[in-house]
Amino acid sequence: MALSQSVEDSLQEAQSSLRNALAFAARQEEPYVAMHISQIIMKIDSLIKTDKFFDKIEDMLKDYDKP
Repeated sequence: MALSQSVEDSLQEAQSSLRNALAFAARQEEPYVAMHISQIIMKIDSLIKTDKFFDKIEDMLKDYDKP
């Protein structure tokens, strides 16, 4: 089951805001703060890409099951 468009849009907005926070953190905060923000960005990106990957696999399996 795919992420709904509203959820994906919200995740992308959150990712954008975190990128902005990362830019400020890189200049003003301790390195561990930037590291953790970048890990959150990575996890959001992975969630979106993994969901799309599973959708493709699901579609392939549906096509495979057709006679």
